[in-house]
Amino acid sequence: MSFEKEITHHYTKGHELYLRNISVDCVIFGFHNNELKVLLLKVKYADSWALPGGFILKEEHMDDAARRILKNRTGLHDIFMQQFFVFSHPERSTKATNQQFLKNVGVEMKESWMFERFLTVGYTALVDFSLVDPIPDLFSAACEWHNIHALPDMILDHRVILDTALQQLQSNLNYHPVGYNLLPEKFTMPELQKLYETILNRKLDRRNFQRKIIGTKILKKLNETKKGVAHKAPNYYKFDLKNYKKALQGGLGFEL
Repeated sequence: MSFEKEITHHYTKGHELYLRNISVDCVIFGFHNNELKVLLLKVKYADSWALPGGFILKEEHMDDAARRILKNRTGLHDIFMQQFFVFSHPERSTKATNQQFLKNVGVEMKESWMFERFLTVGYTALVDFSLVDPIPDLFSAACEWHNIHALPDMILDHRVILDTALQQLQSNLNYHPVGYNLLPEKFTMPELQKLYETILNRKLDRRNFQRKIIGTKILKKLNETKKGVAHKAPNYYKFDLKNYKKALQGGLGFEL
């Protein structure tokens, strides 16, 4: 089936497979080279980007739809994800965006279920950057990571969705295993501090951070140091998951 025929089939027959008027959008965070990144899709035949998203099969649980979308875009199973908000502005119509997309593709269409108003449910996902294999979808020319503080133009209200997800991530630092899901299995104290600083978008005092994080007893110090650094080699740590989960119940106590 050609791309044009596949697109036409989706726009004319997709409602027979999926629920109408509701979608899922996923904000996928990763951490790499001391930068908090988000996975975005480059829209085909356009200069804008989009969050990975999709529709819910008629017999599918919404969480399962989010898991399916996350797997299809990252290649990963068992991703930490959380539903965080429903975006339902009355003017949240996808008609103009979809009509422009079809025009750019060269497909003429006056009516489609895709032209209707959609509510979308936002999910955040935290992944190990090094394990992700970014995979574009039918509507996308590319699937790439972007620095959270240097974002391109985005379609619809996707920037609002992303900003809301970032606020949620910041507020969750004390109560969710953010570090465990974003960092590799072993990491240094400076890398952990940089993760917190990047999410919060502010500097943290090194001594206070180290004192607080060690005081939570969520880390295990490894008998291994980082190689190839200019100054004193920092020790590697890993999370004590049992203590981490216990500490999160009462909050880690960081000032956010």
